[in-house]
Amino acid sequence: MKKIISILLAVLLAGTASAEFSKVGSAGAQFLKIGVGSRYQGMSEASVAAVNDVYAMYWNPAGLVEIENAAISFTNVNWLLDIDLNYVAFAKYFEDVGVFGISATMLSMDDQEITDFEHQDGTGNYYSVSSYAVGFSYARQLTNKFAFGLSTKFVGENIHNESAKSFAFDFGTLLYTGFRSLRLGMSISNMGPEMKFEGTDLDVRYDARSGEGTNSPVGANLKTTPYDLPLVFRVGMAYDMELGPKSVATFSGELKHPNDNLQQGAIGAEVAYDSRFFLRTGYKFNTDEEGLAFGGGLLTAISGDTKLAIDYSWQDFGRLQSTQRFSVGFTF
Repeated sequence: MKKIISILLAVLLAGTASAEFSKVGSAGAQFLKIGVGSRYQGMSEASVAAVNDVYAMYWNPAGLVEIENAAISFTNVNWLLDIDLNYVAFAKYFEDVGVFGISATMLSMDDQEITDFEHQDGTGNYYSVSSYAVGFSYARQLTNKFAFGLSTKFVGENIHNESAKSFAFDFGTLLYTGFRSLRLGMSISNMGPEMKFEGTDLDVRYDARSGEGTNSPVGANLKTTPYDLPLVFRVGMAYDMELGPKSVATFSGELKHPNDNLQQGAIGAEVAYDSRFFLRTGYKFNTDEEGLAFGGGLLTAISGDTKLAIDYSWQDFGRLQSTQRFSVGFTF
C-alpha cells in the first residue's frame, strides 16, 4: 500500500511541476468544468478511476460499467456569486450490450439589470444568462480487466438575445490491473468545435460615409470571436483497502491537464462503514483558490432492490469562500 501511495504522489508532483504557463481565459463554456456528484467533490474530484455510478457520464464514461441495473441521480451545486448548477442523469444496463445513459446540465443565475453609458445605474431592463448541456453515453466491459465509455453532448449558452451552440465528445477507459483492487482510469472531456455567439443584438445598420451624402445605411452584422471548449485530460488511480470487518477505505488520485489552465492534481479518500455511511476528504494541488474538501453520505434500502443515496460536500475556495453540493439518487 505504501508503494502505491508513493507512486501516486510522485506522478502528481511530477505533473504539477512540469506545468510552465497558464492559459486562463482561452476557453469558454466554463460551466462544463463545474464538477457534479457530491461524492466526488468531497474527494476533491480525484474521481477518474474511482467513479462507479451515473456521474461517470461527467468524469469518465467507462465507469458506467459498474452500474448493475438502473440508476438515477440529481445534484444541485450552490456555486459562486449566487449561480446555481443542476445536473440530472439516468443510466440503464442491458445484458450483453452495455450501459446506456442520458444526462442534462443547466446553469442559471438571477436576471441582471442592463446598464449603458448613459444609464450606469441601470436602465430598468434586465437580461438573463444560462448555459446547458444534454448528453448521451455508452459504456461496455470489453474484458474482465478493461472497460471503455464514450459520450456525445449538445452544448449551448445564452446571454440576453445572443446564443452559442456546439457539440462535444467525451471518451474514457478503466483498467482493472489485477493487483488487488488497484484500477487505473483515463478520460478526455469536451472535445469539439469552437462556439460563437450570434443573435439579434449583433445586427446593425452601417453607413460607410457616417451620414455624409445621400446613401442609405445597409444591414450588417457585428462579428464575435469564436472560443474553444474547455478540453481536459484526466488520468488517475484508485485503490480499496479493508480497515475492518465492516469498514473499507478508498484512496484515489488524479492528474488533470486542461487546455486553459496549469496542470493540476488531486488526492482523495473515502471511508465506508457497513456500506451505508460514508466520510470523505481530499485536496487539490496547483489551483488558484481551491484546496481542501470534505463530505459525507448515506446509502440505505427503501424497498426491495431500490436504494436511496444522499450525499453532501463542502469545498474551500479561498478568497471566494466556499461552495456546497447536494446530491440524491436511486438505484433499482
